Amino acid sequence: MTLVDTYYLIIVICLIVLAVSDLMVGVSNDAVNFLNSAFGSKVANRRTILIVATIGIGLGAMSSSGMMEIARKGIFNPEMFTFADIMIIFLAVMITDILLLDLFNTFGMPTSTTVSIMFELLGAAFMVACIKIMADGGSFSTLGEYLNTSNAILIIAGIFLSVLIAFSLGTMVQYLTRLVFSFNLDQSLKRYGAVFGGIAITTITYFLLIKGMKGSSFINPETAKWMKQNTLILLGIIFTFWTAVCYLLTFAFKVNVLKVVVLSGTFSLAMAFAGNDLVNFIGVPLAGLQSYEIYGASGTEANELGMAVLGSKLQTNSWILLAAGVIMILTLWFSKKARSVTETEINLARQSVGAERFKSNLLSRMIVRFGIGIGKTGNKIMGDSVRNKVDRRFQQNKSQLAMAKEAPAFDLVRASVNLMMASVLIAFATSLKLPLSTTYVSFMVAMGTSLADRAWDRDSAVYRVSGVINVISGWLFTALVAFTSAAVLAIVLHFGGMIAVVALMGLTVFLLVRSQIIHKRREKKKNTSLSQLMDRDQISSTEVFRESEQRISTTLFKVGYILKDAIRGLSSEERKVILRAKTEIENYQKEHEDLTASFYYYLKKIDSESPAEGQFYLHVLDFLQDLSQSVTLIGNKVFEHVNNLHKPMQKEKLDELSHLAEELALLFNKIADVMDKEEKGNLMGIEESSNEILLIIDQLEKAHIARVKGEKSSPKNSMLYISILLECKDILDSFKGLVDLYEKDENPGPKVPPKDTLSPVYS
Repeated sequence: MTLVDTYYLIIVICLIVLAVSDLMVGVSNDAVNFLNSAFGSKVANRRTILIVATIGIGLGAMSSSGMMEIARKGIFNPEMFTFADIMIIFLAVMITDILLLDLFNTFGMPTSTTVSIMFELLGAAFMVACIKIMADGGSFSTLGEYLNTSNAILIIAGIFLSVLIAFSLGTMVQYLTRLVFSFNLDQSLKRYGAVFGGIAITTITYFLLIKGMKGSSFINPETAKWMKQNTLILLGIIFTFWTAVCYLLTFAFKVNVLKVVVLSGTFSLAMAFAGNDLVNFIGVPLAGLQSYEIYGASGTEANELGMAVLGSKLQTNSWILLAAGVIMILTLWFSKKARSVTETEINLARQSVGAERFKSNLLSRMIVRFGIGIGKTGNKIMGDSVRNKVDRRFQQNKSQLAMAKEAPAFDLVRASVNLMMASVLIAFATSLKLPLSTTYVSFMVAMGTSLADRAWDRDSAVYRVSGVINVISGWLFTALVAFTSAAVLAIVLHFGGMIAVVALMGLTVFLLVRSQIIHKRREKKKNTSLSQLMDRDQISSTEVFRESEQRISTTLFKVGYILKDAIRGLSSEERKVILRAKTEIENYQKEHEDLTASFYYYLKKIDSESPAEGQFYLHVLDFLQDLSQSVTLIGNKVFEHVNNLHKPMQKEKLDELSHLAEELALLFNKIADVMDKEEKGNLMGIEESSNEILLIIDQLEKAHIARVKGEKSSPKNSMLYISILLECKDILDSFKGLVDLYEKDENPGPKVPPKDTLSPVYS
């Protein structure tokens, strides 16, 4: 074997390794598409849902052979490239794909594996074509001959058009379905459940068996032809059969037919996902393997062997498809990142209110304001009588949805529509050999149904819309980064040869390991004592106090070293040190905002009927907010001073501030230690240390005033110095309020201040 042969063999091995990794990363991202409706509605236990999805994935993987052609000729014209060009394109695509998808998975954001692979193929092929044109001295006007532009535009337009179609259909179908069923399912299911189940399962069966599996090994051409010629008869038989089954289940076995629909939809969407998206994970590596086999049998030089053969129909080995299905199934069962991505869609689509993950922005507010205007106009046209009748169909018991631990994020009616509409659209696109984005379709259907179901009320709409905008922006970001990154890697691989291959594979391994570490840290950070308590049905008074102590302890420890970092940065004028302190301050602010947003729901879970525990926790929040405001002001003022290149502060002042920061950090560490050991009685002794530091601040204020009167001083330095002193004083005043909370009297437990001392923020 020559050195050149070895080089291309290594590339093929890399492609196979990347294919396995991409399967795992891709399934972690796309599992939300077919599992969220089942998980969100709690149709069954996790094990049952995964078993149903497993069967669907297995069958879908075995029927995806035809879709593999898209990776070979859907985006570029293979006859215009040599074997050497093709291998560079494929390797650049796979490295980009796995890193991009893993990045999104790490941060729990769903993205489209279809869009990423399409734009990666387009970017890498575009760059290799440009290199070839420049090397041959040709004109860039011939670039269209290298790229399958018409097909690429059709595919890309179809992908993005699916966003609008999925959202619109999801909204309309859910609205009509809810009008029929309402939220009171006891009576409506008996009346309409069997017919709805028959329609839903018939639709799913039609698109999967007649459309989705057309051309697969399970259905021979003669059978497919017969089904096409007798479609109406077959549909009538299927509808009659499933309606009868649903009727029997409802009245004879007392089974909720919506559960059958949701599980059937989970199966169908899992099958459509495997049939449609398997090409995204192994299509490129398989094309690379087939290209290498052609090269090995040809005896032609790699730079001279044309790859027109990739444009013809090639059969994919069924064993490879089976192996890919097994890897996908194992990933589905054991991937932790898949659970992180799932949270985003369920959070945005949930029927209940709660702490919102996304913040509002100008665009979301404009959209909601426009929607409210349309709603008011529609109400006027509809009239009071019709509107009242419609409103009654959408009335629900929100308290049960919001507070019960086992309450689903949404009910089975919405879950049924989610799965039915998504599976129909994806299976239909599969039958047309169009790589429709399962992520886009399933996500936008879910958003449309949640809008129609009035899950986005006035208190949550701007945040939910903002979340949708963030996700869609991430999709656009995917397309841009996929195109650019694949193009850049194609250049590196073309000119770097073997060294570039080894270096990029090493970098890929490093980044994957690093992202795994980051994901673990994020999950550990989310697993706080508060989040654990919020998952409970009720919280005891003891747990309220203990969680408060832990939060105070952690906060004071952070504040101590943030202050020291800020003063150290001011002294050294190093932006890196100050930026580190500023980042810690921003993280603390975010934690406090999340805590405040959860306060209402936290109070609901306290088992005591007395308001004392809730009021106690409210005052703890008030104390933590005062700390947040003071530390934030210090950090911002120090950063602004250094960033704007003002005169450095005099050494005498810096020494005084450094000493003060050390004293405060020491005090905070003592308080944190007392809280950790649950020795609140010792806070009285620590209060004496606090008063001593207040005296120090008072002396520093007087000394500084004397300095200002007696000598020239920079106004900027002077104001910064006094601002830091005043904020430190406010922090200590807040601490006195904390001590009052834990002051002992004849009754055990914390002493709650009277109502008129409440902070205006919470009163």
